[in-house]
Amino acid sequence: MEDVDVLIVGSGPGGGAAAWRLATKGLRVRVLEAGPAFEPRKDYAQDREDWETPFPVLPGSRAPYDVADLQNLGDEAKNIRSWNSLSGPYVPGERRASFGYHHVRGVGGSSLHFTGEAHRLTPAAMKMRSDFGVAADWPMDYDALAPYWQLAEQTVGIAGPADDLRAPRRKPYPMPAHPFSFASARLAEAARDIGMSIQPNSLAALSTPYDDRPECNFCGGCLRGCQRLDKGTIDVTYLRHAVNTGRCEVLPGVEALQIEAEGNRATGVLCKTQDGLQVFQAKVIFLACGAVQTPRLLLNSAASHSPDGLANESGEVGRNFMETLLFTSSALHPEDLGSHRGLPVDWVSWDYSSPDSIPGLVGGARFGPSMAESDLVGPVAYATRVVDGWGADHKRRMRQTFGRALSVTGIGACLPNVGSFITLSERKDASGLPVPRIHSELKADAFARIRFMAQVCRDILAAANCDKPFEEFSSADAFSSTHVFGTCRMGRNADESVVDEFCRSHRWRNLFITDGSVFPSSGGGESPGLTIQALALRASDHLLSEKTP
Repeated sequence: MEDVDVLIVGSGPGGGAAAWRLATKGLRVRVLEAGPAFEPRKDYAQDREDWETPFPVLPGSRAPYDVADLQNLGDEAKNIRSWNSLSGPYVPGERRASFGYHHVRGVGGSSLHFTGEAHRLTPAAMKMRSDFGVAADWPMDYDALAPYWQLAEQTVGIAGPADDLRAPRRKPYPMPAHPFSFASARLAEAARDIGMSIQPNSLAALSTPYDDRPECNFCGGCLRGCQRLDKGTIDVTYLRHAVNTGRCEVLPGVEALQIEAEGNRATGVLCKTQDGLQVFQAKVIFLACGAVQTPRLLLNSAASHSPDGLANESGEVGRNFMETLLFTSSALHPEDLGSHRGLPVDWVSWDYSSPDSIPGLVGGARFGPSMAESDLVGPVAYATRVVDGWGADHKRRMRQTFGRALSVTGIGACLPNVGSFITLSERKDASGLPVPRIHSELKADAFARIRFMAQVCRDILAAANCDKPFEEFSSADAFSSTHVFGTCRMGRNADESVVDEFCRSHRWRNLFITDGSVFPSSGGGESPGLTIQALALRASDHLLSEKTP
């Protein structure tokens, strides 16, 4: 393609959804992706002997970053640390450790290795500042985003419950919810026994054939990459249809280095390509690189017109970083439940997702089964983390134990604080530009929320008649994040935010940001992908309403 109307940097949920909406409405779109294009039947391993290997790492599929020294731990982390009965503490020292920011740089972004959870935001979590005095309010209400959540659900193909216990709906999900696996059903029964409400999870995994893709076969390999294409990743949904319009092209292996600007407009993006440096230009630029790489790109674009970084007139770029807060507990059940089978997280409890639902705390949490997320679905995991010993006795005990591991996870809200933010590191990448540095600090409220999640997870396992846990993993002593938010916060006040309610820079009027960095709050444990898509669709419609980019 020669001239394009819109240049999109990043091909994950925000970039892919915007590309589809704009291309199907007649604009010419170019998507730049720093990582490679994955080939599911070649790159994913479900049909091979090495199927237990993690999601593949291809050249260029991980972006460089640093994690600053994390905090020393005191009594606040007592009894909620990460450990395994065979190997001992996962974090042996008294300082919180980094287990990494888990992302994929490639066509489709981190949707390539997500579990398929597709959640609308808890309505009460959209007014955290007004109602609870923390974080910031979303500059729109639930009803303003509702039609875009619905459009995203229809486009991707979401299977969900007939009755949603948490998020109001005007129309049902496109297809019925998946049945619980045998092991998940046992955990759901246990949760109900202790008074919790359970509903089928809403998942971007097809329960019936849809959009020329087959229904899910329950292999449980969502986190390792979906060969069958039944999981609603961005490459096989939005981007496939965008490219088919003939008005969208996706260029993998093109890394954005800096954004060029003049006056009140962004004029182009300086990129590293296989043929050297190149400036791509368009009338409008969308950034969708995520809550770590988007602020890095803006800060690296500092110039005389923006000495503190592009779009950083408020000083908020990189601030308000919110991470994944979780606690997972795993234990053996006395019966063989075949717990290696089934979809990851096929049910969910939203009882504690509202900001005021956990006694004495502001900020909610949700709970669900997590055998696949804990990677307890294959013999290698059992042999290294569950069953000790060696030789014939080890083989006998493996046969007795396999399929009996049950796991429950709580994921909670993360409140922004002055100790959690993104800066530029002293370390530089191959292009000579500073990589992003993640600063993470947990405050008393976070430890209290993790402690509450730990108790609920342990109570569910006990009610299921499990043995004592053999492993627990906790954000209390381990930074380990997939869901990250907040570093380019949206808002109506230009002095306190980076973009407006339509994800447009307050100053640079042709610059939009459509990823998790714009979230003013992190919700109540929801997976953010569907909301990122909804925000990108809404931003695209706002641009289209202006008749011309």
